[in-house]
Amino acid sequence: MTNKLAVIAIGGNSLIKDDKNVTVESQYQAAKETCMHIADMIEQGWDVAIGHGNGPQVGYILRRSEIAAKTAGMHEVPLDVCGADTQGAIGYALQQNLQNILYQRGIKKKVVTVITQVLVDRDDPAFSKPTKPIGSFMDQAESERRQREQGWTVVEDAGRGFRRVVASPLPKEIVELETVQTLLEKGIITITVGGGGIPVIDPGDGNYEGIAAVIDKDFASSLLAQEIKAELFVISTAVEKVAIYFGKPEQKWLDKMTVTEAKAYLAEGIHFAKGSMAPKIQAAIVYLEKGGKEALITNPENIGRALKGETGTRIVP
Repeated sequence: MTNKLAVIAIGGNSLIKDDKNVTVESQYQAAKETCMHIADMIEQGWDVAIGHGNGPQVGYILRRSEIAAKTAGMHEVPLDVCGADTQGAIGYALQQNLQNILYQRGIKKKVVTVITQVLVDRDDPAFSKPTKPIGSFMDQAESERRQREQGWTVVEDAGRGFRRVVASPLPKEIVELETVQTLLEKGIITITVGGGGIPVIDPGDGNYEGIAAVIDKDFASSLLAQEIKAELFVISTAVEKVAIYFGKPEQKWLDKMTVTEAKAYLAEGIHFAKGSMAPKIQAAIVYLEKGGKEALITNPENIGRALKGETGTRIVP
């Protein structure tokens, strides 16, 4: 591998333009748009590992599974298997689109998707306090049955019903890392750690076992960037740049910030929302503190311009 190496993390929501266009075909077309911008990056001389989110897609699978179980007696799909399903389906959409675009541009690059497991610690504090809502709303009787029979953690949601919550532990190890490294060394564009990776634990005998949890895709992509020693970590999101005092009269867009500045903004607790921008900033900080050179946050359509320094927010050591 002679090109520069980058990891790019794209959100599962970037595959869904709006609530009225959530079909497989619509998501495929959205993936095509994202891949056009990733292809721009490859055309600029980067080798790329691609991570992606899967929140909405897992939700769709769970919903279909629940309906099928109630109406047709079908089995329900465990959460770790839902994650694996989305890695295959989203990986397929990204892989085929990117292959086609590169071919059309005369770029001889192969693209592959790796179904990726990510090891988490069974003793991670997140398991003692699950917070990530998944699946459909339930009435009280259903929630009590799920808790009693399946050990679910269920919370009441603002009068709308009850909902299952699961842990969001930190990623510790990418199980297929050596495979991913081998592919990247051969210049193959690799789609991996989809949805943050399929969460697995080691029960103590050296084997792996799937567990019901959700790993943040930015943290998993950050770990990937650290492990493969990527020169650049790109987080693709809904905004062109990062802002402080977002949505307030004193809002300010940032072109660049250091790790020290990013930590200070996080500590203030008023700039970055916990469920959206805060994890992205944290993931970038960890990557840079572990030896990374540069992190870049922007939206998909501006990746090419951001790489040229024309937009986006750069975070540096």
